[in-house]
Amino acid sequence: MTDHATQPAPSDGQTPVLEAIAAIRVIPVLTIHEASVAGDVGAALKAGGLPCAEVTLRTPAGLQAIRAMASDPDMLVGAGTVLVAGQVEEAVAAGARFIVSPGFDRDVVEACRRAGVPIIPGVATATEIQAALRVGITVVKLFPAEAIGGVRILEALGAPFPGLRFIPTGGITPENATSYLEQPAVLAVGGSWIAPSSLVHAGRFDEITRRAREATMLAQGR
Repeated sequence: MTDHATQPAPSDGQTPVLEAIAAIRVIPVLTIHEASVAGDVGAALKAGGLPCAEVTLRTPAGLQAIRAMASDPDMLVGAGTVLVAGQVEEAVAAGARFIVSPGFDRDVVEACRRAGVPIIPGVATATEIQAALRVGITVVKLFPAEAIGGVRILEALGAPFPGLRFIPTGGITPENATSYLEQPAVLAVGGSWIAPSSLVHAGRFDEITRRAREATMLAQGR
């Protein structure tokens, strides 16, 4: 059986980013339609104690939003919904410091290795986890976490793979985030509730800061 102990370690360049994510513990997941507001969203998150964001590439404004947000050196910005290898180079050129994909794709993984950025691939099965471990990945995104069983599936999948760390995303809310964060195998959680598109488009940056502050307290166990 493939196990974590026999897998190659991630490259040294990945370690500081993953350590920063482990310290922050909550990653706001953003879908931004107008890049002009990205800087304000980043400032609002940072003011609430979350200097980190995963900006999805689900809209044409995604790369520009990453570029705008990453211009703040205090923000740790990653690109999400990365589906093909060609998007990796574009995202890194825009300032993304980590890559997140909804599933495991070997070409995307290799593109990230060439670019020197950590890749957090999505997994939902033991088969996908073994594929990730086989190429030396030790942090994965459990997606869509709530839809596939929540904390119960996390515990079931985590048991055979000691040392693997998860970032559950998909259906995470203020009400259930703590139940995930309490799990030893969880590095962090990802959530769109902190800065949903509705608040971003309405310019409710004060509310985004309030939610970021609330999420920071959840991450700290308060």
